[in-house]
Amino acid sequence: MKIKSSTFQNNQLMPSKFTCDGDNINPALVIENIPDGTKSLALIMDDPDATIGTFVHWVVFDMPVISEIKENSIPQGKQGNNSAGQKKYHGPCPPSGTHRYFFKIYALDTMLNLNENTNKAQLEQVMANHIIDNAELIGLYKRR
Repeated sequence: MKIKSSTFQNNQLMPSKFTCDGDNINPALVIENIPDGTKSLALIMDDPDATIGTFVHWVVFDMPVISEIKENSIPQGKQGNNSAGQKKYHGPCPPSGTHRYFFKIYALDTMLNLNENTNKAQLEQVMANHIIDNAELIGLYKRR
């Protein structure tokens, strides 16, 4: 399984349009080699370099098996709570230095049927025994 973006390469700088300095919209993501038997996808975007501990920027689950999440879109499925307490994409906005933003995609053997107040920790706990495969893409960002 693989996740990539047409707007930045793995471990490279993300364009500012996807951040608080730009349009604060999600980048396009392409999901390849989804394993047979996948019933749903889950996506977590987080920043482990945040000074307050890992900051969760985006949580999406119960997505149908799709090969693309379009730029500036809300994928089918449910959006859970990010660290700002919102059910949406929250673009990078590091206070200082270069931060890493992990886009993690999970192929699951079931629909989770969780409610939209689910956060990253709850999602990870429930999906732990249902992961068929996973992949990650890392984008970097530093404010000017």
